[in-house]
Amino acid sequence: MVQRSVPGYSNIIAMIGMLAKRFSFVQPNSNIYDLGCSLGAATLSIRRNIDQPNCQIIAVDNAMPMVTRAKQHLDAYKAATPASVICADIADIAMENASMVVLNFTLQFLNPKARQQMLDKIFQALNPNGILVISEKFSFDDSKINDLLFNMHHDFKRANGYSELEISQKRTMLENVMLTDTVATHKSRLKIAGFNHVETWFQCFNFGSIIAIKDG
Repeated sequence: MVQRSVPGYSNIIAMIGMLAKRFSFVQPNSNIYDLGCSLGAATLSIRRNIDQPNCQIIAVDNAMPMVTRAKQHLDAYKAATPASVICADIADIAMENASMVVLNFTLQFLNPKARQQMLDKIFQALNPNGILVISEKFSFDDSKINDLLFNMHHDFKRANGYSELEISQKRTMLENVMLTDTVATHKSRLKIAGFNHVETWFQCFNFGSIIAIKDG
């Protein structure tokens, strides 16, 4: 369902795996965290591509049905890199020795006041040269651009079989739950956290992904 509603989702998942394969990011004897893992798509992509020894993937979600299904998906794919799925609030878990952290459409559901604290926590947990991937739905200061991309997203959903009622219901459901930020706001928070290398690496309409790299 997420591929029908989030433009570019499959590309983002595939490219997260490509990043995991690069030796300069995922390091031997380190941890990889997928925070807000949902059904485990990013975890699976990382697990398929990682080729460094003695790494482990820790996937976290606060919804037990998601955790159960993510475990089933991981169990169906055998790989040398161990992966565990934890049911917990990502704000409560301890992170350490991380070479890669993924927040795939997760930060937008946190209270805006808690977002900087989460990024600070991730920065401290990352090893030198570690990478953070943040995928989000973006908002835009320019109202014309914001409206255009908003409407194009709805066109995308219609083209993928969503009815007007389904689109309206989804919008109402997320209206006060998913609070989006501009790209500039994301970059500012990441800079405050300590990341010196930050850039948008993928965008389709009002959805996209940002990478942030910790200095070596």
